[in-house]
Amino acid sequence: MIVNNMTQAYRYPIGIDPADIDFMGHVNNATYLKWVQSAVISHWQKLAPAEAVARHLWVALKHEITYRKPAFLDDEVFASVVLEKVEGARAFYQTLIKRGEDVLAEVQSSWCCLDAATRRPARIAKDIAAYFFPERD
Repeated sequence: MIVNNMTQAYRYPIGIDPADIDFMGHVNNATYLKWVQSAVISHWQKLAPAEAVARHLWVALKHEITYRKPAFLDDEVFASVVLEKVEGARAFYQTLIKRGEDVLAEVQSSWCCLDAATRRPARIAKDIAAYFFPERD
């Protein structure tokens, strides 16, 4: 099953901790991975039914990050998460890390859905995918 309608953006607020700041005075590049992980998992937990959330785990397969501008300690930053498509057990996301309208980083990532009990890949059922890709009028 391939679902490819692209969802509406999910807004995920990000808090910047002093530990996120590197020797150059801005957010360390590795911190962006932590943010993307949290944002994508939050997207799943918010939209999927509770029983699906309990039965499935997500692991990242690949991240491709393009850094545009630095983020600083006092910035108000958020992730704009878009699920682009689902193929079998894989989901493909685009996440923009933003400060206001400024894009700080663009992230393309792919994820694998796992059965929580067996830790083996689990296909995304069509009825579950429908929560993320509602029918459009």
